[in-house]
Amino acid sequence: MNKGKYYITTAIAYTSRKPHIGNSYEIVLADALARFKRMQGYDVFFQTGTDEHGQKIEEYAAAAGISPKEYVDGVAGEIKAICDCLNTTYDKFIRTTDKEHEEAVQKLFKKLMDKGDVYKSEYEGLYCTPCESFWTESQLVDGKCPDCGREVKPAKEEAYFFRMSKYQKQLEEYIESNPNFIYPESRKKEMINNFIKPGLQDLCISRSTFKWGIPFPGDEKHVIYVWVDALLNYITGLGFNGEENSEMYNKYWPADVHVIGKDILRFHTIYWPIMLMALGEPLPTQVFGHPWLLSGNDKMSKSRGNVIYADDLCERFGVDAVRYYLLSEMPHAQDGTITYETIIERFNSDLANTLGNLVNRTVAMSNKYFGGVIQAPTAGEDIDAELKETALGTLAKVTNLLDTYKVSDALSEIFDLAKRCNKYIDETMPWALAKDEDKKERLGTVLYNLLESIRFVAVLLKSFMPDTSDKILEQIGADANTLDSLAEFGAMKAGASVGVATPLFSRLDVEKTLAEIEASLPAVEEEKEEEAKEIVGLAEIQYDDFAKVELRVCKVVDCKPIKKAKKLLELTLDDGTKEPRTVASGIAKWYKPEDLIGKHVIVVANLAPRTLCGVESHGMILAGDVSEDDVKVAFVEGLPAGTQLS
Repeated sequence: MNKGKYYITTAIAYTSRKPHIGNSYEIVLADALARFKRMQGYDVFFQTGTDEHGQKIEEYAAAAGISPKEYVDGVAGEIKAICDCLNTTYDKFIRTTDKEHEEAVQKLFKKLMDKGDVYKSEYEGLYCTPCESFWTESQLVDGKCPDCGREVKPAKEEAYFFRMSKYQKQLEEYIESNPNFIYPESRKKEMINNFIKPGLQDLCISRSTFKWGIPFPGDEKHVIYVWVDALLNYITGLGFNGEENSEMYNKYWPADVHVIGKDILRFHTIYWPIMLMALGEPLPTQVFGHPWLLSGNDKMSKSRGNVIYADDLCERFGVDAVRYYLLSEMPHAQDGTITYETIIERFNSDLANTLGNLVNRTVAMSNKYFGGVIQAPTAGEDIDAELKETALGTLAKVTNLLDTYKVSDALSEIFDLAKRCNKYIDETMPWALAKDEDKKERLGTVLYNLLESIRFVAVLLKSFMPDTSDKILEQIGADANTLDSLAEFGAMKAGASVGVATPLFSRLDVEKTLAEIEASLPAVEEEKEEEAKEIVGLAEIQYDDFAKVELRVCKVVDCKPIKKAKKLLELTLDDGTKEPRTVASGIAKWYKPEDLIGKHVIVVANLAPRTLCGVESHGMILAGDVSEDDVKVAFVEGLPAGTQLS
């Protein structure tokens, strides 16, 4: 039964770096929603992709010694590979360097210019290069970019502007008449109170100080502002170019939901709808701003050294285990957290114990007591009613929760059904029934009820853990695997056979697994350092940038190897203050601890701390690459500990 169309999108990933697991959460979230809608009978179109223009990309490419297109081709390939690794079912992967997108963007901007909604002027403001965003003084937080917390720099240049202020009243009226347009409610209040009510200013939509972008129509000295170019992907991906609506556009637009991170809500709930208003096109039905996935208590960042990658996790724990963790651990409106310890804990408690053990022992008992043949449920008792009621009520609960994007709660309901099955085993004690020949019929009924309830669990897990769902259905010998089949309890066929009891998830040894992960971290950190060198290259910096770096002479008072980290040494330093300073340095290949103790070294003292193999490092020791495989620390003489260099 076709219930109509459903168009869902993620924000397109910026091609500056390989995305970390926090970025990957969004594609898995959208995929789970898309899969469930397909199961409900909707004609789903699911789009994701990459955002590939801007000054930052141009700078990274130059530092790497390659063209911007070569650079983004490589990163876009990594992003797409991670989407595939996570078993996501996107229908289109759009790239903003696609010829069709670039041509459509230019036509749409020509339309805005012809309408009089674009004009040329001069922009003077504060610019954040990593975010590629302009800010006013009042918008800064502690003098820094309100989005990423980095430094901003004064910028003044000729630019084109979009008359966003012209549409403020129309946007306010739309939000008021469509109360669920911005979701959840807390995000809507934030946008209204912090950005819309104070008054919208016209938006700078071009840059002229770099070239890596879509040329502005009629003025190739300018390129279109990367954020504006990127937002248009949601309609250009459907073939819309402002001249003649494509069949795909007519079928799927407006989007039913844009799934985005809370940090880019302003672009999607203010800039984007106003652009559509100016173009005379319908607005998306809803924008869902999801929270962040934090590493411990911090937002993931390469500079903090706390980045975890999805493909690494999939290789170690399996794709469905990673999908489960991402979808179950993220609260509806608050930031979620991820650590290796919590992944292992949830893997063992939820996947191996609650789910895996339930399926394994039920199938094993069916094989042991009935040769694998499913018995007819002919000996029911009152105690069966609660299990059946729980199973029959779970679909409605899951559906209602997913309609409001409470994915973690939806998964919790499914696992509550699995827990109820485990409780039912304890209540009925099949092993005791098996000892009494007169209870054979009752034993068959108990196992039937368990297999049927497990079928409910498996079908409901299809959107979240698709491979695991298929394995369960195969093991229990179930053919009925649609949501419609959950309308009644009893779709398992008596006389059919279960499969072989095969563990779905084997328990992990916590200490062994953590040790293996920790042992692998030095190589990862080394790669990050190499990557940083490549990006920095010989790029020029201003004097003010150099002045921020605090170089301090420190005396090495102790030094020792770091357990399970062959390349790292832990140095205890006297930096002239009362407290000793700890620094982890990847110089173990060239120096022994006794070579360093008592020496004076130069340390970057105000570097943000990061944890390497369990050691929190506060700084970086200066060393030089003398040759391809020879590193020498820069020792100093005649300067006491604590001396600052300039």
